Amino acid sequence: MGELDVQHQECSEEDEINILDYWRVVRKRQKLIFRVVVAAVLVMVVISLLMTNIYQARAVITPIASKESATGVGTLSSLALQFGALPGIVLPGGSSAAEIVNLLKSNILREKVIERYQLLPVLFYKEWDAEKKDWKRGISLNPLVYVGKLFNAITGGEPQGIMKKDPGVPDVWDGLRMLDSIVKVSQNIKENVIIITVDYYDPEMAAKMVEYFLTALTDHMSSEARRVATINRQYLEEQLGKTADPLIKQKIYNLIAQQLETSMMAEVKENFAFKVIDPPKVPDKKIRPKRIQMALLSFVVSIFLSVFLAFFMEYLEKMKIKERENLKT
Repeated sequence: MGELDVQHQECSEEDEINILDYWRVVRKRQKLIFRVVVAAVLVMVVISLLMTNIYQARAVITPIASKESATGVGTLSSLALQFGALPGIVLPGGSSAAEIVNLLKSNILREKVIERYQLLPVLFYKEWDAEKKDWKRGISLNPLVYVGKLFNAITGGEPQGIMKKDPGVPDVWDGLRMLDSIVKVSQNIKENVIIITVDYYDPEMAAKMVEYFLTALTDHMSSEARRVATINRQYLEEQLGKTADPLIKQKIYNLIAQQLETSMMAEVKENFAFKVIDPPKVPDKKIRPKRIQMALLSFVVSIFLSVFLAFFMEYLEKMKIKERENLKT
C-alpha cells in the first residue's frame, strides 16, 4: 500500500507540474493571445456590421381537402365508386399537402410568380438601374454565356442547348435559382400545415413575395381544377349520347353535376384548395446576421486558436534552443 501511495503522489505532482508549465506558457504569451483575440473579434464585428440585415416573412396554410383525404376519397370519388367509375374520367379527390408543397417548389409556379409580378428587378436590384428602368450592362451572371462564346470561338458555330442572353442581364433561370435561396417551403405532417417563408433584405417585399406565392398557387390550382372538370364534363356528355340505359344516364348526370360543382367552386378561388391560417405580415425584426452571437463565437474560437498558437511558438522556441545546445556540444 505504501508503494501505491508513493506512485499516486508522484503522478499528482507530475500533473501539477504540467498544469503549471501550461500556465507559464499562457502567461508568457499573454500579449500574443490578447492581440489575436482582439483582432479576431474586431474583424468579426466589422464583417457583421457590413452584412445586410435579412428579414423573414412567413405564412401558414392547410389543405381544405385534408379531412376527406384522410377518409380515403373525396365527394366525387366516393360517388364514382358507389355507381361504378367510368373509364377516361380523372377524379379530383382534393389536393393533398404533398401536392401543394410540390407545387410551391415547382419551377412552373415560381416562373409564373416571376413573370406576373416582374420580380427580376427586385431579386437582382444591384444589377437594375431604377432611374433608367433598365439593366446595368456588364458581366453576365450566367456561366452558359461564356461556355457558348468559347464554343463559338473554337468551332465557329453555335452549340445546341446554350441559352442566348445579354451579358449581365438576369433571366428567368437566374430568378429561379435566386428564389431557391430565399424561399423555403416546409410541411408539418403532424399538424397538417404548410409553412412558406421568404428571407429578404426588404421586410415589406418579403411579405409581398409570400402573398405572391399564395395568389399564384390559388390561381394555378383553381385553373387546373376547372380544366380537369371541363375535360371530364365533355367526356361524360359524349358518353351520355352513346347510352340508352336510364340507370347509366342517371349516373352520368350525377357525375356531370359534380364536375359543374367543382368548376363553380374553382371559380370562387378563396379557400378552394387551401386555407390560410396565418397570413404573412411585415416582419419587424431581422433574423440575421446575429451579430452578438457572431462576436461571442469569434471570441471563443480565437481564444482556442491563440492558445494553440502560443504553445506552438513555445515548441518552436524550445526546438531552436535544443539545436543551439547541440551545435555547442
